[in-house]
Amino acid sequence: MSLPPPIVLSFAASDPSGGAGIQADILTLAGMRCHPLTVLTAITVQDTTGVEDIFVMDAEWIVDQARTVLQDMPVQAFKIGMLGSVEIIAAIAEVVSDYPEIPLVLDPVLASGRGDVFASEEVIAAMREMLFPQATIITPNSIEARRIALEHEDDPEVLDLKQNADQLLQWGCSYVLIKGAHENTPQVVNVLYDTSGIIRSDTWPRLPGSFHGSGCTLSSAIAASLAHGMSVTDSVYEAQEFTWHTLKAGFRPGMGQYIPDRFFWMEDEASAETDNPDS
Repeated sequence: MSLPPPIVLSFAASDPSGGAGIQADILTLAGMRCHPLTVLTAITVQDTTGVEDIFVMDAEWIVDQARTVLQDMPVQAFKIGMLGSVEIIAAIAEVVSDYPEIPLVLDPVLASGRGDVFASEEVIAAMREMLFPQATIITPNSIEARRIALEHEDDPEVLDLKQNADQLLQWGCSYVLIKGAHENTPQVVNVLYDTSGIIRSDTWPRLPGSFHGSGCTLSSAIAASLAHGMSVTDSVYEAQEFTWHTLKAGFRPGMGQYIPDRFFWMEDEASAETDNPDS
C-alpha cells in the first residue's frame, strides 16, 4: 500500500455553494494532493451572490470534532477560516495549543465578498489574543489587515500596509501575508512580512471578474504546501501560483461571483496525455 498523503485539519464554516468555506478547503487540499480533515465552525445560508444567514456551532462540538480526528490521525498542518464567536476561538486555541509543532495558517475572515460582516470587534480582539500568538502565518487582505490593526474603533486608521503588518506581528504570529487584490494597483501585489520586514513580494496579473473563495483557496494552499514540508516562503509562492491558476480557470455557475477551479491541473494533464498518447 502507498503512503498516505499529508493530512491538513481545517476549521471553517460550511458554504453550500461550494465556493468558499470548508468546501473550498476540501477542494483545495485535495487538489494539492493532501487529505483534508474538517471541523465545522458554522453553517451558512449563502450562494454565489452573498450570505443570508449563519448558524454558529457550539464550542463543545468544535472541540469534540477536532479531538476525535486528532486522536486518530497525524496532522501535518492546521488551517483556520471563519470562526463565528469568541467561545469558538477559545475552544480552537485550546485544541491547537496541544500541537505547537504543527504549522498553523490563520485566514482572518471578517466579511464575505459582498461585504456581509462575519466578525465583531470582540471576535477580532479574541483572535489577536488567543490565535495570533499560535499562528505560523496569517493571511488577511488589505481591508482586513487595516481593520485588525485597529485595537479600538476610534483609533486613527493605519493606511500603510507595512505599518499594519508590523502591528499584526506584534501580537505574536511569525509571518503576515497581506493580499493586495483590494488595492488600487494595476496588478495584484501580495507581500509577506516577518519581524525583519518584507520577506517576499509577488505580483500577479489582475483577472476579470469577482471570485468567491479566493482567500480560502490561498490559505488552504499555503497549509497544503506546509504539510508537504515546504518552507513558509516557498509555500506562500507555491500557494499563490496555484490560486492564480484556479482563478484563471474559474467558472460562473450561478448569478453571482466566479468560483475558482481547484482542479484546473486535471485538464492540463488530460491535454498532455492527448498530445502524448504513448507517454
